Amino acid sequence: MSQLLEPSAETIKAERLYREMGLTDDEFALAEKIVGRPLNFTETGLFSVMWSEHCSYKNSKVLLKKFPTDGENVLQGPGEGAGIIDIKDEQAVVFKIESHNHPSAIEPYQGAATGVGGILRDVFSMGARPVALLNSLRFGELESKKVKYLFEEVVAGIAGYGNCVGVPTVGGEVQFDPCYESNPLVNAMCVGLIDHKDIQKGQAKGVGNTVMYVGASTGRDGIHGATFASEELSEASDAKRPAVQVGDPFMEKLLLEACLEAVQSDALIGIQDMGAAGLVSSSSEMASKAGSGIEMNLDLVPQREAGMTPYEMMLSESQERMLLVVEKGREHEIKAIFERWNLHAVEVGVVTDDRRLRLTHKGEIVADVPVDALAEDAPVYHKPSKVPAYFDAFQQQAPYIPEITDANETLLKLLAQPTIASKEWVYEQYDYMVQTNTVVEPGSDAAVIRIRGTNKALAMTTDCNSRYLYVDPEMGGKIAIAEAARNLVCSGAKPLGVTDCLNYGNPEKPEIFWQLEKSTDGLSEACRELGTPVIGGNVSLYNERSGGAVYPTPVIGMVGLIEDVAHITTQSFKDAGDLIYVIGETKAEFGGSELQKMLVGELSGKAPEIDLAVEKARQQQLLSAIKQGLVQSAHDVAEGGLAVSLAEKMMECPFGAEVSLSLSAAELFAESQSRFIVTVKPSDQQRFENTVLDAVVVGAVTESRKLTIRNENGNAVIDLCQDELVKAWKGAIPCLLKSKA
Repeated sequence: MSQLLEPSAETIKAERLYREMGLTDDEFALAEKIVGRPLNFTETGLFSVMWSEHCSYKNSKVLLKKFPTDGENVLQGPGEGAGIIDIKDEQAVVFKIESHNHPSAIEPYQGAATGVGGILRDVFSMGARPVALLNSLRFGELESKKVKYLFEEVVAGIAGYGNCVGVPTVGGEVQFDPCYESNPLVNAMCVGLIDHKDIQKGQAKGVGNTVMYVGASTGRDGIHGATFASEELSEASDAKRPAVQVGDPFMEKLLLEACLEAVQSDALIGIQDMGAAGLVSSSSEMASKAGSGIEMNLDLVPQREAGMTPYEMMLSESQERMLLVVEKGREHEIKAIFERWNLHAVEVGVVTDDRRLRLTHKGEIVADVPVDALAEDAPVYHKPSKVPAYFDAFQQQAPYIPEITDANETLLKLLAQPTIASKEWVYEQYDYMVQTNTVVEPGSDAAVIRIRGTNKALAMTTDCNSRYLYVDPEMGGKIAIAEAARNLVCSGAKPLGVTDCLNYGNPEKPEIFWQLEKSTDGLSEACRELGTPVIGGNVSLYNERSGGAVYPTPVIGMVGLIEDVAHITTQSFKDAGDLIYVIGETKAEFGGSELQKMLVGELSGKAPEIDLAVEKARQQQLLSAIKQGLVQSAHDVAEGGLAVSLAEKMMECPFGAEVSLSLSAAELFAESQSRFIVTVKPSDQQRFENTVLDAVVVGAVTESRKLTIRNENGNAVIDLCQDELVKAWKGAIPCLLKSKA
């Protein structure tokens, strides 16, 4: 074995050093049983990262099997760098979402930046050109210096990387709750376009073919990053700052272009990003998927630091690196491409037929283990599940009905809540117009990107109301899928599929595993009902600190197809005199609502109910009306209820609204599901009502730049001018950031 000064196999076992790497006693024993002998230090490191939750999904795999992953248009489901869905004309859309939560908690700028870099590589490793970035962010309340620092630095990191690499950041969401105080969530999504002929797989096929390392050099940054992401944060976590990778977006841009050029060569057999677990994951997974093995000489790995050990080289998560498999004898063709982009392209190994990962260093074999043992044979746990006491208590509570004495004041305060308030401060830092394909900018229900050379466009969104999931994980899971789909339908798109990022606390706690279990039930049922298969995603567990877990937060990334750019629809009012319709019934549902949080300071009761069959019918009818050209504007009713949604429709246009609703003042802010607010030309009234059966006309768009909502007696419950609404909505976040903590 290696002559490096590393602990012996006997020392590793006697001193249980494997525990420091994240392996349990039983897992270490199982790994040694699989290999058939004691493990050396490097091999122990390989197992520790590949058997971490972040790489193996050992605590969540049993639940992920519930998701529907097939569909007539699905070209690639879970298992590769990103999922792929056909959009006709021999074109496809590629998309994926992933978390970078733990790194962002201790080094927010680089944590967020490298999250963007990693998700870009997942998409272009499939052969697709990235056309859009989105994100989903969660922070504590904007009251402490710490939270403000995390918020500002995460946004800066996303902007710094995305803007430099030349891919537009077109959409996303930001929510604020105390449970994220010490554990922010940073989820990054990328969408790409590809021709069917260019689709690549991360597989090491062809015995004797060459394994090639391309991109940046390997350093000591990010070592054990996957393990770090698979444990709870603690006061000791700050000491792990070196585990956070450092990104170089300019290098990423070169790598992106070189890889997309290499994809056009039939000398390229397989390609995979060196993401979590670096060289370990890319090599073992590529070989395992192909039923082959890989032998690598680590002396040949480009290194930017002196004296790196095999353990360090294999576990490093240095950024902007890819692993390729190239047809034997044609290495020069691929090398020439990467040399033109001034990037490393080094032959480091060969594909074998023995299904083993064999590593040599300085003439010694330093690791020799079965590839399936690393990639497929991690232990799978079905953790104990227990209904939390709070849930049973919530189910027994009488419905919370708030008393509203001043609806005007309540609406202004709701608009100023950071979760509802304008996120312009965030997205104005992003370059969302680069590539010049952005048709609908950040701030509407969904972003829209045109597909050049066609009459089609893509709509995309990220969404999740984690408060509903805390109150009722199963109902909240259904709502998360439905609301993401509503965002797309309001933009004129047919939802195609889902990529999800499941952010939860410690699954070893039965109450947390119950949240994960029940919410995946809800997510799966909604995906089946709405026809949106899950084509990939990420699981991020152990999101808690000092014993407090984040709310269950399964962020939904969803993409839809707009078949004709003429169908693109936005939320703002378009013309005075247009009729305002509400689609769907409003009930006195306030459990987990923004109003409850604002007035009470905590959540309780039951989440809003959702009937997925009703949801599906309304979405289909509305999309049909949009395609017929009957809808001027559309907006879903979400946080803050009808009053907030009406106000949002007049924030960016020179119009107001005169509306009459037979609701109580409180019900104006209820968060009942499956509702939309749309506007229709008077000349299209009959055709629209024949198409959308649950639509009720409630008023009209005016030139007054005022929002007036009257009750059934004709009295104005809300009467506010546009300037007041805009000031509350747009001024909230900048004001909080400027205030002294």
